[in-house]
Amino acid sequence: MIEVQSYLEEIRQASIENRKLLSVLVDPDKFDENNASEFIQKLPAEASHIFVGGSTVEKGRTCEVVKVIKNLSQLPVILFPGDHSQISPYADALLFLSLISGRNPEFLIEQQVRSVEKIKNTNLEIIPTGYILIDGGNETSVQKVSKTIPLHQDQIPQIVNTALAGQYSGKKLLYLEAGSGAVFPVSAEIIENVKSALDIPVIVGGGIRSIQQLQKAYEAGADMVVIGTAFENGSFQG
Repeated sequence: MIEVQSYLEEIRQASIENRKLLSVLVDPDKFDENNASEFIQKLPAEASHIFVGGSTVEKGRTCEVVKVIKNLSQLPVILFPGDHSQISPYADALLFLSLISGRNPEFLIEQQVRSVEKIKNTNLEIIPTGYILIDGGNETSVQKVSKTIPLHQDQIPQIVNTALAGQYSGKKLLYLEAGSGAVFPVSAEIIENVKSALDIPVIVGGGIRSIQQLQKAYEAGADMVVIGTAFENGSFQG
């Protein structure tokens, strides 16, 4: 019998063993297939996953980009969709996101319901994920599209309670997001407090532009860090 690979279990096991994971986020609308091989070659040696998704993506682009990446890389490709239209059966797994920091039903449950017909007959591993939008110093595309207000970085008790509510409601991962192009990332204090309160792995993304910021997130307790904009435009620095 062939053992079925679980990407969630791999992330959980890495968390238990304190092995830090790194994902590179690919925005399908910004991905150039003509430079795909070069893009894959430039991935950090430490990269463990590739996330694919964006706040808004042209219809059909996600499938095209996922297929190209799967042909060039052995890394797991996990969907990080802004809405139900960004679901591709060619990926390995799907972060089934709920924007639990907001109160817009469209991103708490409506998009999830609309995605069911697209995912129920695929081989995608579905990973229930609580998504918390944190103020990163500017209005990000996530905030504009979701029409929700991010939690301020000094609202630590509220952030922790929101994260715990996600865990108690069955989420398997917790994603702390400052948003693409954030002026500053999620603070170490937030990461420390959330990580100490939860029993599930914590992912942190948004505004991370340097190795120093990456290490700071790891040291604070992030199990996985996601880099996107800085890697895309070549500004990620050591």
